[in-house]
Amino acid sequence: MSKGKKNEPFDPHNLKPEEILKFEIATELGLSDKVINGGWRSLTAKESGRIGGLITKRKRELKQEALEEK
Repeated sequence: MSKGKKNEPFDPHNLKPEEILKFEIATELGLSDKVINGGWRSLTAKESGRIGGLITKRKRELKQEALEEK
């Protein structure tokens, strides 16, 4: 038996802290319906990569803003 991820339905109202930014970016890219209906696994590699790249960019910007405030 494999111990892979459970195939639970996606609930946008019950997100883990690390998924909030991820879902916000997916919404900005127009992918929220696809994620809600099929979960994160329904995204293509290109879509996932785009989300990951924007998460990295956004985190870098937030870190830079925090450093500038000090």
